[in-house]
Amino acid sequence: MIEQLIDAQLDFLDHEFVQAETVQHEFKQFYHWLRLQQLQHIWSFEQIFKLIEKQILNTPASSFLIEQIAEHIRFALIHPRNEQTKIEEVIPVLTIDSIAQYVASKSGHRQRLIKTIVDNPAFSALITQLIQHSIQDYLDNSVMSKRVPGVGHFMKMGKSVFESVTDSRFEQTVAYYLQKNIVKLSQLSEQVLNQHFDNDKLYHFQANLWHKVKASPLSVFKNYVVLEDLPQTVGLAHDVWNHLRQTDYLKQQLHDGLYTWYIRNQERNFSQLLRDLNIDETLLMQQLQPLFTAIMQQAIQTGYLRQHARAFLERFYYAESTRQILALDNSQ
Repeated sequence: MIEQLIDAQLDFLDHEFVQAETVQHEFKQFYHWLRLQQLQHIWSFEQIFKLIEKQILNTPASSFLIEQIAEHIRFALIHPRNEQTKIEEVIPVLTIDSIAQYVASKSGHRQRLIKTIVDNPAFSALITQLIQHSIQDYLDNSVMSKRVPGVGHFMKMGKSVFESVTDSRFEQTVAYYLQKNIVKLSQLSEQVLNQHFDNDKLYHFQANLWHKVKASPLSVFKNYVVLEDLPQTVGLAHDVWNHLRQTDYLKQQLHDGLYTWYIRNQERNFSQLLRDLNIDETLLMQQLQPLFTAIMQQAIQTGYLRQHARAFLERFYYAESTRQILALDNSQ
């Protein structure tokens, strides 16, 4: 009798779930129930963090994944459509204009950046060398000294007289002067740079740059990327990530950021969370429903559903409590 009951129930399940209407109805009912459940009732913060920690922080990227990333970048750069597609076709001009206005308006940030650059010793050394080389080049290769007879000899004589008076080489004297006045030179450089890169000039500089490049095909980007070096470049980026993911710093950042998000959203249901992610619920259900129906039909056709349902039914019907109920029904 137990075996007959089990077979009858299995036949019933096969009959019900082989019908697409039944599967669709059950899927809709489940989906409508799930979308109203609060996050905290389904998924705890600890479970989400452990999943992300294991999958992202504790799992290194495979060599195959790294190769695929490099290959996809290379494919995007050499795609034949790049030759016929202009930059302005994929980047809207209004976006470029908004970026230009935004960058140009950040005068305070720009001035602090310029000050940081000119105060750097490397910048001072660069300015000193440029001035020295310019003066030396002027004395050695002056246009006037080449065109007017005797001027070149006069300039060299003046240089010699200067060196004899100062009892040092001309280059050393210039270098000493520049070193002594480098602070003034840096301040002057800062003023010139700020004047050259004021809001209006910087905006027009960006606008002019856009007008020069907008008609260029996307294939020009190949000029700035060495395709043969992509595996090495992507590998270097992976090395940085591979080290970063193992640091306590990133783990703490991820933990605190996720905790803050969870506390704010734990009482929100899945429907609201999907809207936050800009996911169309109707579209999602339309796409998942046929997939779920196909999975159920395949599970029935291959005997998977019947096999696993039988295991549960056997445990139920052969349980002592169930057998006692069946025995009681038979005695009545």
